[in-house]
Amino acid sequence: MAEKLRKMRIEKGFTSYDSFAWDNDLSRIHYWRIEKGSNFTMQTLLKILDIHKITLEEFFKGIE
Repeated sequence: MAEKLRKMRIEKGFTSYDSFAWDNDLSRIHYWRIEKGSNFTMQTLLKILDIHKITLEEFFKGIE
């Protein structure tokens, strides 16, 4: 999941996690940890998916 979130960020035009987090009112350290594979809450995932304007179903499609 972490790699998918990183790819989504890059596709959105953000080359650094730092600028993505800053522009979207997310904790930069927390978001960095998420992209590195640390645990996170469903609430955090939903907030990130809302930023990307995709649903949980769309996000998990293709993840094994």
